[in-house]
Amino acid sequence: MSSNESNPNTKELLKMTGIHKYFGKVHSLINVDFKIDEGENVGLVGDNGAGKSTLIKVISGYHRAEKGKIYFKGKEVKISSPKDSRALGIETVYQDQALAPDLSISRNIFMGREPVVALGFLKKKVMDEESMDALKNMGLYLKSPNITISTLSGGERQGVAIARALHFKAKLVILDEPTASLSVKEVREVLEFVNQLKRKGIAVIFITHNLHHIFSIADRIVVLSHGEKLADIKKKDTNVDDLSELIIRGTIG
Repeated sequence: MSSNESNPNTKELLKMTGIHKYFGKVHSLINVDFKIDEGENVGLVGDNGAGKSTLIKVISGYHRAEKGKIYFKGKEVKISSPKDSRALGIETVYQDQALAPDLSISRNIFMGREPVVALGFLKKKVMDEESMDALKNMGLYLKSPNITISTLSGGERQGVAIARALHFKAKLVILDEPTASLSVKEVREVLEFVNQLKRKGIAVIFITHNLHHIFSIADRIVVLSHGEKLADIKKKDTNVDDLSELIIRGTIG
C-alpha cells in the first residue's frame, strides 16, 4: 500500500489529500489535506473567504477539485456530482436548508427521493410514517407530517433538514452555519440534534463563525485561511480565545 492510500481497517471515513480548487485566476483551495473519522465531529472555521464553503462543496459534489485525491472508507473515489456524494452516504445541509417552505414536513423529507407506486403516485402513508419516525429519531416531536415548513421555528427547520439526512442513511453530515440567525433556545436544539447524530455514529462537519457553538460539540477543529489549512487541533488542546486569535492572525497574514 502506498503512503497516499488509506487503510480500510481504520475508522477513517473521509480523507482528502492535496486538494486544489481554482475559480479563474483565484486559487480558492491550496493543497488542502482534510480527514474525518466515523462518528467524529469536526468544526470547520475561518473568516469569510477562508475556503470553508468551497471545501464542503468539493466534498458534496457541487465543485470538482482540479488536483488532489479523495478517499472514502479507505477507497479512492471520484466525486463529480451531488449524486456521487449522496451515493457514498454524504448529506449536506446548507444554511438555507434547501427546504420548500410551502410544502409539508413529509414532502420535504423525501424531496427528490419520493417513493412511488407503479403509476407514479406518491406513497403518502409511507412518507408520513417514515417522516415522523425520522423526526423522533432526532428527538424532534412534531404533531403531524402534514405541517408546512413555513410554520416551524428555525430550530425545528434545521431538525427536519438533519432528519432527512439521517433517514437516508448518511454516514457523514455536513452542516453549513446551522445555528445562524437562531435564538438561544433554537441553537440549543440544533446542537442537541448534532449530538444525536454523534450518538448514532454519524460523522459531522460543522461550519460556523460562532466558536462557542463549535466548542460545545466538536472533537477536533480545522482552521482555514486564504484557502490553506492553518491548523488542525483537538478541542482539548485549545480554547475559544486562542482559536479566535489564530483566525485573526491568519486573516491579517
